[in-house]
Amino acid sequence: MPLPECDKIWFNGELVDWHDAQIHVLSHVVHYGSSVFEGIRCYKTEKGSAVFRLDEHVSRLFDSAKIYRMEIPYTQEEVTQAILETIRVNKLEACYIRPVVFRGYETLGVDPMGCPVDAVIAVWEWGEYLGEAALKNGVSVCTSSWNRMAPNTLPFLAKAGGNYLNSQLVRIEANLNGYDEGIVLGTDGLVSEGSGENIFAIKNGSIVTPESHFGILPGITRHTAITLMRDLGMKVEQRGIPREFLYIADEVFFTGTAAEITPIRAIDKIKIGAGERGPITAQIQDAFFKVIRAEVEDKHGWLTFV
Repeated sequence: MPLPECDKIWFNGELVDWHDAQIHVLSHVVHYGSSVFEGIRCYKTEKGSAVFRLDEHVSRLFDSAKIYRMEIPYTQEEVTQAILETIRVNKLEACYIRPVVFRGYETLGVDPMGCPVDAVIAVWEWGEYLGEAALKNGVSVCTSSWNRMAPNTLPFLAKAGGNYLNSQLVRIEANLNGYDEGIVLGTDGLVSEGSGENIFAIKNGSIVTPESHFGILPGITRHTAITLMRDLGMKVEQRGIPREFLYIADEVFFTGTAAEITPIRAIDKIKIGAGERGPITAQIQDAFFKVIRAEVEDKHGWLTFV
């Protein structure tokens, strides 16, 4: 399904027409995956359009760039304001936001340091990542035959383009086999995450999620969910999770900017709990959506109004 086009894209400090936002085919990023990026959501609320956890996303973008030794030629505040400006100029009430920083066109070789660092911000309308029905009915997923990278191979604390080649393999395999998504194990055989989501499991009222050293990107929605659970008086344990624990869990769900809070109804064709969204997942979903829709007090300061 093609992206819904908008009028303008922010490209190295200037707003250009959608179809004019182009790069050279010999840009370093095309050949070596040398980019870092973020996925951010802007929601329509009764109080106006609001970007969810904008500061945290921009901060992580700069952290990712630092890990890959990219000097972003703008400050965090300049990128933040550019994101808000891009939403306003495209007159969107709700949208997905994709800031991406990449090595551009100059030299071509493994060493990227001679290439310029370019920055782009695009926005477009986008619905539920795994389908509208998924938020209520849950998704069917498989355990991937691919593993997450071992520690100290690729830096999984960076949200980098090249890292997502592994995720592509996971998602392609899952979709070709009739599943909505895949779950990846680490090289130790323990649960890591989805192709682009973090994962939580609930058993007898206890909530667990893999710790950050188990090959996961510590997601901002993951942090949101943990915070909301604690606000609700729930305890969350971060530890290693064996694959088979997911099969016998009462509830399992994904978290992510795109996926939001998505229940998992089956894993490897094994029904999870009642095979539908469970009561604790529903409670967490309800708290999450009340926050992003500005229906409750924003006591954590997560909303930035456009």
